[in-house]
Amino acid sequence: MDFQQSLESINYLAVLVAGLSAFVIGGLWYSVFFAKAWMEENGFDEEKLRNSNMAKIFGGSLIFSLIISFVLALFLGPERTATMGAMAGFMAGLFWVATAMGITYLFERKSLKLFLINAGYHVITFMIMGLILGFWV
Repeated sequence: MDFQQSLESINYLAVLVAGLSAFVIGGLWYSVFFAKAWMEENGFDEEKLRNSNMAKIFGGSLIFSLIISFVLALFLGPERTATMGAMAGFMAGLFWVATAMGITYLFERKSLKLFLINAGYHVITFMIMGLILGFWV
């Protein structure tokens, strides 16, 4: 398989939906499930979060999520399936993203609790993105 074939096999609507799924997951993850613990571990309070540049944060997050989704689609290739996509996304999230974050967290002396919250988000997000990209060929 060459790069051109990979580009031609991409369903760009699936890339968009998979990228947007990160917002849905993140919205639930960081508000419904882990808001209090995440804020506490980061030293945030409601006022500090309200006074931040949310347009920059959400806009940048959207761009990064779309890039992740696009490159994951390239990585999966044209012969992808839902199972293969979910498994590859899970493994990329756990063994590349989470372990890389773990190294940074060790040197920054961040808590295990914060690592598990943030790394868990990425593992789930990559797995769901892979599932969407694999299912929606």
